[in-house]
Amino acid sequence: MTIPRTICLGFVAVIAVGAILLMLPFSTSSGTWNDPIVALFTSTSAVCVTGLGVVDTGTYFSFWGQFFVLALVQIGGLGYMTTTTFLILLIGRRFDLRHKMAIQQALDRPGMQDSAQMIRSIIATTMIFEITGIFLLMPVFVPDYGLNYGLWLSIFHSINSWNNAGFSLFKDNLIGYESSILLNLVVTALIIFGGIGYQVIFEMYLWFRDRLWRKSSCMVFSLNFKVATSTTIILLLLGTVAFFFIEMRNPETLGSLNFKDKLLAAWFQSVTPRTAGFNTIDIGKMTTAGLFLTIALMFIGASPGGTGGGIKTTTLRILTSCTKAILQGKEEVHLYQRQVAISLILKAVGVLVGSFATLLVSTILISLTDPGLDFIQILFEVVSAFATVGLSTGITASISPAAKLILIGTMYIGRVGVVLLMATLLGDPRPSVVHYPEENLLVG
Repeated sequence: MTIPRTICLGFVAVIAVGAILLMLPFSTSSGTWNDPIVALFTSTSAVCVTGLGVVDTGTYFSFWGQFFVLALVQIGGLGYMTTTTFLILLIGRRFDLRHKMAIQQALDRPGMQDSAQMIRSIIATTMIFEITGIFLLMPVFVPDYGLNYGLWLSIFHSINSWNNAGFSLFKDNLIGYESSILLNLVVTALIIFGGIGYQVIFEMYLWFRDRLWRKSSCMVFSLNFKVATSTTIILLLLGTVAFFFIEMRNPETLGSLNFKDKLLAAWFQSVTPRTAGFNTIDIGKMTTAGLFLTIALMFIGASPGGTGGGIKTTTLRILTSCTKAILQGKEEVHLYQRQVAISLILKAVGVLVGSFATLLVSTILISLTDPGLDFIQILFEVVSAFATVGLSTGITASISPAAKLILIGTMYIGRVGVVLLMATLLGDPRPSVVHYPEENLLVG
């Protein structure tokens, strides 16, 4: 039982327990046993912090069903190893070297030192952001739904936003609040900070602390911080501008809104594909260009160490920097005056190839099981599942059971990661002592 297998099987166990809980009669609003496919799909979508749903969460599930969905989202957002390690710390036990190595791989950390403190910091950061989001969302929901249900709506949407899941208790998701500046800013802020990675947040906190205390030696940001933040800002700005001009004349999305609401909706749709799943416009009525732009943003996803999916912003920057180096005739890849290690380049290429292979297979299989669907709808649904986004053109509930099972597998692969899954199947890598001679071949 290797560490990658422990992590992958841990997610399977949580999904199985969640599916059983969601099948129980008191989890549904009708008080009857739930459909096993619906329970399994919802549990997988929640644990994988995706947000795709085959039923309406707000009306199909009872309060306890919604509570189980929220708990699964929280566990999935923190990660299996983070959750179990925190429980070990709560009961006063110390975790051994194996736990430290598992935390290192699950969070993609460079070292194993201060693992216990890292887990405590992650839990504290999560609580701070989620509680802050709850209080900020209450002025939005409480006036419309009263204190009790308004508080529950605030809790549900704050936790889903921070964990980059797209479950909503409204039938139209957040379309009814497309003009609410407070909701748009709070939800997008939670999505961005939740997806940018804990390491980036910690470095940001330490930098502000040093500035506040006026220390002579301020903190130096890591390469991961610089790449993650700069790439995120660029994608957010370019996405907002692109969505604004692509959809501004579409009467079904932005065309009927005033300038302020158009800009607000374009900003929201630039943030949510990376990778939350909330929407303030009807995704199914977007233009083909808008759908392809959303697919591209979903595929890129969030940053390492965060609650989002996709190939990650750092992978994108490494690959684009490799392309730049080739065009400039260089043999080394540089980022912010630092050389990128060959092992990271190989990992980035592996993530890209594995992700493309997963999307290719899933798209072909669903095209065979549901030939009546449009290609763009199938591709959108598959990328949304793999990148753990949760956006949909509206076909999730109507696809065949076989297609739902395919999406369940796609969501699982996207959550645990292609590299980690391959390590699970192939076992620990064995270093080779044999070095073969080099030889050229034609490329490109």
